[in-house]
Amino acid sequence: MTAGKRGAILLGAASAIAAVLAVSALNGAAAQERKSLRWTTAQVGSYGYTVAASMAKVLEQALGGEYTVTVQPYQSPTVSMKAVMNGEGEIAYTADIGMTEFAERTGPFKDYKPAQPELVHTWYAYPMESMMATSAKDAGKFKCWKDFSGKPVYFSQAGFQNWLNWQRIFKALGYEFKHVQIDNKANADALERGTIVGSAIYTTAGRSLPPYWKESEVRMDIAVINPCPDEVAKLKAAGLAVAEVAAKNAFTKSVGADTLEGVPILFGYNVRADMPEALVYKMITAFYDKRDELAKMEPGFGPLAKDFVGMQVQGINANPQIPVHAGLAKFLKEHNAWNDKWKIASGA
Repeated sequence: MTAGKRGAILLGAASAIAAVLAVSALNGAAAQERKSLRWTTAQVGSYGYTVAASMAKVLEQALGGEYTVTVQPYQSPTVSMKAVMNGEGEIAYTADIGMTEFAERTGPFKDYKPAQPELVHTWYAYPMESMMATSAKDAGKFKCWKDFSGKPVYFSQAGFQNWLNWQRIFKALGYEFKHVQIDNKANADALERGTIVGSAIYTTAGRSLPPYWKESEVRMDIAVINPCPDEVAKLKAAGLAVAEVAAKNAFTKSVGADTLEGVPILFGYNVRADMPEALVYKMITAFYDKRDELAKMEPGFGPLAKDFVGMQVQGINANPQIPVHAGLAKFLKEHNAWNDKWKIASGA
C-alpha cells in the first residue's frame, strides 16, 4: 500500500471518529439539558409506588423527551407531600383527606410551614375503599366495626392516607383508635399470632389490592368485616360516603361476604402552585388522552377512564377552599366543567 493510500485511510478513520465523538457530545449535551420531574410516591410495596412507573412512562412520552421523570418512594404520602413543598420533588402523591389536613394544618401538618409554594389541586387518579379485615378463624368475634374499638389494629402505615381515613372514620363513630405499627410484610403473621386483631384493607376502584395484601391473602384465610347498618348511617350523617365492593372483583377466594362496604378516599398527584401552567396542562391532557390505555395497564384506573373530568371535579369539591392549578383550570374550562366558585392558584 502506497503512503498516499495509507494517509487517505487514516484521514478517513480520523474523520469518522471525530464524527462519532461529535454525535456523542451532542447526545450527552441533550441528556444534560433534559429537565427533571421528581415524582414522589409512598413506599415500595404500596399501590401508589406500583403504578407510578407506568404513569411516569406515559408522561415522559407526552413531554417529548424534554423531561426525565423519576419515581422517588417515601415513607408515606404525607412525607411525599412535604418533600415536594420542601423543594425535594415536583409531583406529590396525595389524597383528598391529606389535602384537608394540610389545608387545616391538623394532624401531621400541625405547625408545618412549607419552604416552597403550597400544593394545589392538579390531578386526581383513582378512588380507594378503606375496609376492615381479620383472620377467618377469628371472624366470629367481630360483627361490626365497633368490635375493633380500643383493640390492637394495624390501620396501614402511620401517615398513609388510609391510616388518616380510619382516624376520620373512628372519630365519626366515636370509637377508640388503637393503632399498632408493624411492617407490611408482617401483616399475615401478626394477624395469625394475634398481635393485632384487625388490619385495614383497601381496594383501588373496587378491584386492585395492594401488593402486601395480595401476599397476605395467599398465606392465610381472611374475612372482611362490614360496618353495621347503624354505623353506615352515622358515617353518612358525618358526610362520609360508603361504597360497595364486589368481593369477586378483588379477591381470589371467599372473604366471608359477597358484597363488601368501605369508606372511599380519592387519591391524586398534586403539584406546587409555581409549576408552569403549560407543563401541567400538557400533563393532564396526556393522561386524559391515554386514560383507556392506563385502565388496560391497571384496573384501578377504570373509574378514571370512565369519567376523567368528573373525577377532577370530585377532587376539587372535597376541598373547595384549596386553589386549583391554572393548568387544571384551563383543562376543565375546555371541558365545560369549571365552577366559578373555585379559585385559580397564583403561580407565585
